[in-house]
Amino acid sequence: MSVSSATSLNAARRRRELELASLDTTDVLVVGGGITGAGVALDAASRGLSVVLIEAEDLAFGTSRWSSKLVHGGLRYLATGDFATARESAIERHVLMTQIAPHLIRPLPQLLPFAPGVTLLQRAAGVAGMGVGDLLRMQARTPRSVLPGPQVVGRRTALRLAPTLQSRGLRGGMLSFDGQLTDDAKLVVTIARTAAGHGARILTRVRAAELRHDGASVCDSLTGERFEIRARSVINATGVWAGTLDSGIAVRPSRGTHLVLDAADLGDPQAAITIPHEGSVSRYVFALPQGNGRVFLGLTDEDAPGPVPAIPEPTEEEISFLLASLNRVVETPVRRDQVRGPSRGCGR
Repeated sequence: MSVSSATSLNAARRRRELELASLDTTDVLVVGGGITGAGVALDAASRGLSVVLIEAEDLAFGTSRWSSKLVHGGLRYLATGDFATARESAIERHVLMTQIAPHLIRPLPQLLPFAPGVTLLQRAAGVAGMGVGDLLRMQARTPRSVLPGPQVVGRRTALRLAPTLQSRGLRGGMLSFDGQLTDDAKLVVTIARTAAGHGARILTRVRAAELRHDGASVCDSLTGERFEIRARSVINATGVWAGTLDSGIAVRPSRGTHLVLDAADLGDPQAAITIPHEGSVSRYVFALPQGNGRVFLGLTDEDAPGPVPAIPEPTEEEISFLLASLNRVVETPVRRDQVRGPSRGCGR
């Protein structure tokens, strides 16, 4: 069997493996086909365990397709003093960029502008954070050929990288690098297909109605057929929806919103613009060029109590906050009618 056929996920394979899943007892049942579920399925299958992964919709349908596409090295965790998670993030970024998916991840320059809208304390905190982030990069043994080190740049370089920055009072900036996915959903599909190549059964459009310690009651969304899947271990990888399948799990739903802008409205930036929240030295808004004529501006972190929607909608307050943050450092303010749409996500 060729590698392509071994990893192919098609209708014929789904029908065959759906029937087998209902007959056998599998070692591991994974519920949820996002990046976490796909990763768990690959890890288990590559260790020789039998694996069934079920996903109610399609792969990367939920939070995994609404990401900023950053493969970050833990800077956001450093800001809160969580050094252990920051170190783990740097190691995971190294593995992704050097072994798992170097073809899907590129280095992204990120510029903290020394602009009038960024205070001296925010500049100092940003420089220190990027320095510590580079130490984590070195600990993870990520070479500078993959991720260059941080450096202070002058006003001319800052304007070349981000042409719409306020020129008056601009004193250059701090330039650092992080990882950026070209396609977040493609990474999920790639990992799921690799798991399938190791024998995992990847079953989309199969919804879990009830989870138990020894399996699940499920429904084939395409036919309406209901059946049981028996398993020695069950892993709930449904993220923000985990509590809907297990009353013992409590999550705090939150909404992380990005806005989609035309890159031309920001002068086609060559680097992400890093903007500290007003009055904060630990939280940031990012204007992230996506390489397809678009820029993602985000993100928020707002409590979203109640039922979790499949496609969350941003509030006008979030949109106003993100635009106001960006407009503190750019020459020409971006207007509400220039927003092309939201890039939405749910967290927990």
